Amino acid sequence: MDIKKLREDAKEIFMEGVKAVDPYLAVTRALKESEIEYSKYKAIYVVGAGKGTAPMAKAVEDFFNERIKEGLINVKYGFSEPLRYIKVIEAGHPVPDDMGVVGTKKIVHILNTATEEDLVISLISGGGSALLPYPAGKITLEEKQKLTQVLLECGASIDEINIVRKHISLSKGGQMAKAAFPATVFNLMLSDVVGDRIDIIASGPFVADPSTFKDAKEVLLKYNLISKVPKNIIEYLDAGIAGKVPETPKPGDKIFKKVINKIVASNMIALKACAKKSKQLGYNTIILSSMIEGETKEIAKMHCAILKEILNTGNPIKMPACVISGGETTVTIRGKGIGGRNQEFCLASAIEIADLPYKVVILSGGTDGNDGPTDAAGGIVDPLTISVGKEKGMDARRYLENNDSYTFLKNTGALLVTGPTKTNVMDIHIMLCAN
Repeated sequence: MDIKKLREDAKEIFMEGVKAVDPYLAVTRALKESEIEYSKYKAIYVVGAGKGTAPMAKAVEDFFNERIKEGLINVKYGFSEPLRYIKVIEAGHPVPDDMGVVGTKKIVHILNTATEEDLVISLISGGGSALLPYPAGKITLEEKQKLTQVLLECGASIDEINIVRKHISLSKGGQMAKAAFPATVFNLMLSDVVGDRIDIIASGPFVADPSTFKDAKEVLLKYNLISKVPKNIIEYLDAGIAGKVPETPKPGDKIFKKVINKIVASNMIALKACAKKSKQLGYNTIILSSMIEGETKEIAKMHCAILKEILNTGNPIKMPACVISGGETTVTIRGKGIGGRNQEFCLASAIEIADLPYKVVILSGGTDGNDGPTDAAGGIVDPLTISVGKEKGMDARRYLENNDSYTFLKNTGALLVTGPTKTNVMDIHIMLCAN
């Protein structure tokens, strides 16, 4: 096996994982397997948001056809597709925009229209939180945008980010379930959060919220963001802590008795598909975890340490080896470059494996095909990546320090570009090594 073959295999394994979490197939399967008596409902409404929500909606249309009375979904720009009964609004992600607000308000109106005799199908996928903006109180969209930006840059986890977003919004943290009550809700989700916590996926618009205003403010305190966050947001959180603003709906509230939650696709499903393909290609294979979190550069070092252990001792598996993991790491922004967590993972890994006298390839990609504010899904590197950069006068460590992984990987031919996949179950990391 040569490096070229390893690179081809890594891409094939990655795409097999993406294929396994196809939103259309996942929703179709969930609708068919459900014990819900669809025929007893007078009308069916469809709402939702996320990067993978358009194909999810297509599956619902093909299943229910003209029985759908009304529907509307918010998707990221470029992630739409033609639908017959459900309207599509393209909006901003990861930073929300005006179109997101317009779509969210229309969705809430649809939910308020539903009665006890109706069924609401909710379609939630990764990116849904940013795509369902509905500022609370006197908070403006611009202030929400500012908050989103500082949260994304500080290194906070998605759990922490969504705890804050729930408490400055009228659409998150179970508040859509409140709007839909007393209608029955079938909430179908593609999980893009570590551990598949349904209250965190898209900030849980139809799920009870165990977090509080106090928890939200503590996230801002933890990352020293109080002075960086707009005054209106701090005042709103303080009002909530003081009991002057109603809390988000909590577990045990009667509005959730008519909500049926189901995860239709997850990171582990994707990883298992990757492992199956890897074994078919002849690799000894191991899945480390679907719950990888932490600072991207440090997580990359840990993965490279495992790779070096395999090369040196044959543990935990012998070559030819494939090590697979998934989850969602974070990047603390300190530079002014462009990139994403998967590209940064690859650049940090390339530094660690530079000039290794072995056949090694490391791939890291977002299952949505969209890593950070770039056109790449991630990257794919080998022991020669850094030397290729040197030949072009590029210092890899400086690019890493400047959070400019995209530029380095693009100029060394190491980007992984798939285009939008219209699914989203976090990230996949693949390491291959052979004699």
